[in-house]
Amino acid sequence: MSNNKQMTRLILSAAIAGILMSATAMAQDSTQDTSATATPTTAGKNPARQANAKATTNLQQVVVTGSATGVKKIDASYMLTTASAEQIKLANPKSTADLLKIAPGLWPESTGGQTGANIEIAGFPGGGDAPFNTVQMMGSPLYGMPSLSFFEQTSIFRLDDTIERVEILQGGPSVVFADGQIGATENFILKQGTETPTGSIGVTYGSENLKRVDGFYGFQIAPNWYGSIGGFYRDSDGVRDPQFPADKGGQLTATLTHDSDRGTMMFYARALNDKNQFITPIPLIQNGTDNFSAYPGFDPLKDTYNSKYIQHVFLAGYPGGGTNADLANGRGAKMNFFGGNFDYDLGDGFTLSDKFLFDAGDVDTNALFSGSNPASLNDELYNTPTGQGGFELPAGSATATYTGPGGGGAVDPNQSVIHQGWWYIHKHLKNVNNDFRLSKEIFEGNTLTAGVYLAHYTMDDKWALGNQMLMTNTPNARPIMVSYNDAGTIKQLTDNQGFLDYGGFNIAQHGTATNKAFYLSDSWRVGKWLFDASARLENQDATNNVCNLTNVPLDNDPNTLYNNSVPVCNGSFARTNYDKTHTSWTVGANYELADNMSVYVRANKGVHFADFDNGIRGATTGNTAPLQKIQNFEGGFKYQSDLIYADISVYHKQFNGLSFQPTDGAGTPVGAPALYGSDSKGINLAGAITPVENLKFMLVANYLDGHYSHNNSCFKFTNVVTGVSGCQFINGEQLQRQPKVRYMFTPSYRIPFAWGDVTAFVTYTHVGAHTQDQSGLQQLGTYHTYDFGVIANIQQSWQLRLQGTNITNELGLTESNSRIFGTAVSGGVILARPLEGREVNFQVKYLFGS
Repeated sequence: MSNNKQMTRLILSAAIAGILMSATAMAQDSTQDTSATATPTTAGKNPARQANAKATTNLQQVVVTGSATGVKKIDASYMLTTASAEQIKLANPKSTADLLKIAPGLWPESTGGQTGANIEIAGFPGGGDAPFNTVQMMGSPLYGMPSLSFFEQTSIFRLDDTIERVEILQGGPSVVFADGQIGATENFILKQGTETPTGSIGVTYGSENLKRVDGFYGFQIAPNWYGSIGGFYRDSDGVRDPQFPADKGGQLTATLTHDSDRGTMMFYARALNDKNQFITPIPLIQNGTDNFSAYPGFDPLKDTYNSKYIQHVFLAGYPGGGTNADLANGRGAKMNFFGGNFDYDLGDGFTLSDKFLFDAGDVDTNALFSGSNPASLNDELYNTPTGQGGFELPAGSATATYTGPGGGGAVDPNQSVIHQGWWYIHKHLKNVNNDFRLSKEIFEGNTLTAGVYLAHYTMDDKWALGNQMLMTNTPNARPIMVSYNDAGTIKQLTDNQGFLDYGGFNIAQHGTATNKAFYLSDSWRVGKWLFDASARLENQDATNNVCNLTNVPLDNDPNTLYNNSVPVCNGSFARTNYDKTHTSWTVGANYELADNMSVYVRANKGVHFADFDNGIRGATTGNTAPLQKIQNFEGGFKYQSDLIYADISVYHKQFNGLSFQPTDGAGTPVGAPALYGSDSKGINLAGAITPVENLKFMLVANYLDGHYSHNNSCFKFTNVVTGVSGCQFINGEQLQRQPKVRYMFTPSYRIPFAWGDVTAFVTYTHVGAHTQDQSGLQQLGTYHTYDFGVIANIQQSWQLRLQGTNITNELGLTESNSRIFGTAVSGGVILARPLEGREVNFQVKYLFGS
């Protein structure tokens, strides 16, 4: 491992040093007398700066994601969605993850808050977090692994006015380039400085008491040198008000660019410091299999358990002797980024491209996580079985009082109560990656590219999971303290914060990994045909060390039941080494039927490596989970005219290597993991019709026929909500959390005036039937929403924007209690995440230099 680290650092240092030294050559290029030289080719220019960000629905637009040197959309033989800065705003995304809804086949679940989204990709059996999604900034992945427990990459990226455009790629050639993502990749291209100073300043106010300021300024520093700076800051109570700021923080981004006759060198830096409320499921009433309504006392559109009463806690089981934790810190991020891109024309048909990124920081989680379903205090104390979250105390023996800020006073035995985990995860990440490419035009129309991708990254975690807190089953919950008389002895069921235990999984762990990949890609244009073939050989060498736990009493008092058996690190560690190598490949062909129309076919095979928390931790060296592999076949059609824009693809995806670990009611693994796969067929569509000038109808839609496969046995489980143990066959069940049909239909109309224009639109979104997990036993129903927007451009300098989401207050579910396998309902009550209610925001923006 140490040799791998040294080699990686050496190569990365050499690559970055090459970029820095090239500045001298570029400076010389920019001062050369070009009158006696041939016109330089555009191959060495930065493709990101060449692309026209204002023409993202134009098939002639150049895209830089998923190809070796950049390609026009009409020539791209894969599904690709692009959006300009203005189109990103029109989507009115709640978060970075929520923006992905503009791509057919992608479905982000944004009901958990600004961060920590579950991102589903049609045909990929995910089910939680975002294991098959990569976020890139200027073509560089933000971290070496797509996701970890309590981390996915959109959590460390925020949308603001420093973004020029986004390119969203699904599968296809992404299995070869950059980090080799087999699922979806969104590449955010930053705005850069220009000769004419340009910029904007915007102020936004939202109905959830959102107050936000955005700004950007791009400028010329000297001839051929450009700079930019921008960012945002905001404070919001959130649609679900937790009695403290739900979202608070911002980021600052700067770029430095140098252009020469032969290429471009660009550096960028970003500092992010943001805190975001993480929203846990709330109770609802389930009628039948997939019909839901409000639970008494809870508004499903705007309420949350989070409150000032449970905001500040001390978690005694946290590794190292305990720690204070603050619910207001939520699932935020404090990260710093520094990266660079270098594109250069070496002459004689050779071009060079290099991208690097360093980033590091903390991505902590302070949040409630669902436990068992609610019950009356009396039932919870005396009647509900322990296997379903009850305590079964001696009848009439308990004393329950409110605790925390403003505490005191007895709790009514009929008060509905619930206990939930107050979890704190400290996660410190470091990442450095470099993607080096050398291209050569072998002969006219044929370009061969060789590339090396290197990534070295670490993870340092401390977890305090469990920490079940007894609280009122009410919005902005209050904690409850319980003691009871056991044959004359007073025993403390909870501590004075309401905790029933001091954690069930209090670990410290350190992960280190290096990925090394070599790839070749050939692109060959023959008349109206464009062929490409690419292959990648990648090795992931990872090690994870996690402390071994021993259950100990923290105070040696047998009457304090909450801390009599607390798992703590005992000084020894379990070490797991993971070393896997695999090949991925893709081939595609595109035929240009006309200047505005093309068809394509593509095949690819790719691999998904394990991450520190999923597939490595908990396994022993040599006995880790098998690689997850996908085989994908797709075909598509693209067309554009004044009347119609259409981008349609069909696909067949086969997945294998998935693992299911049966557990008992306490979450303890039972037996060996079961392996299974999936088989999916579907259609993705992005289209627009403009029947008359200024009137447009846009559609983003997908149909998915996806189900689990390759396992004819039943999966054993114990449901802690119902107390029932069972065995469920999953072969043929619908892929979890993925609707069969989803579409967004947006009519818009632009009204020109002498002083500017006004554009109004409404977006209707339909989400079809979807299920909670592999069992298919918990249906989540269907729903539809309406969003709207009105944008007024006044002269050249002012813009007014009024936008809103879920304006009809639709009740729709994206997930239920994710810690339950099977049905999550008991007594007609279910814990689930519904959509947030209506939110409306208004922005005033001043623009200059555009």
